Amino acid sequence: MSLLLAACGRSEPPAKPPPAKPLAGPSIRETAQCLADLRQIGVAYRVLPDKDFGNGCGLVGAVQLVEIGVPVTGITALRCGQARAFTTWVRNALAPAAYQILGSELARVEGMGSYACRNVVGTRNGNRRSGHAIANAVDVGAVVLQDGRRISVLRDYRSADPAVQEFWRAVHASACKRFGTVLSPDYNAAHRDHFHLEDDRASFCR
Repeated sequence: MSLLLAACGRSEPPAKPPPAKPLAGPSIRETAQCLADLRQIGVAYRVLPDKDFGNGCGLVGAVQLVEIGVPVTGITALRCGQARAFTTWVRNALAPAAYQILGSELARVEGMGSYACRNVVGTRNGNRRSGHAIANAVDVGAVVLQDGRRISVLRDYRSADPAVQEFWRAVHASACKRFGTVLSPDYNAAHRDHFHLEDDRASFCR
């Protein structure tokens, strides 16, 4: 009887939590093709190791851009597909728009971050992970021209200068053709100082 009572008094071991899902990302084949594309268009890059930091944050198929033809600051890890889209946008849309509309070569692109383990900000969906959490987004805050002018989103997005207005319209339209999600100051106050560019096939342009 005492043995039966002892057995009844034993507590069950705590249930193990379900294993965490691996971080989703591009396939090895997709990444290999993307890296080949970067090499073909003459982009210098460094491949970054895959890392799952937990809680929906990490790097899969990511690179660090070293040289794309135009100096870029403030950008760290990017998924290869995002890096490819960003590079072609800078080269084939941003740089030509600066020269054709503002009359000066593009000297530098000022980024405001790429990878960051954080949620979406400024929307009702603030409890879900941002594209930045998987290095699939980049924020651009300003451009600097060869003639010394610095054109920023915060100060100049609604500039009284018609040429600057036309420049931002062209930049926005071209971004929407190359990225799945494009958010500008027209979207909400959280984006008043930058463009959010994300390679997610969402077809969301604001």
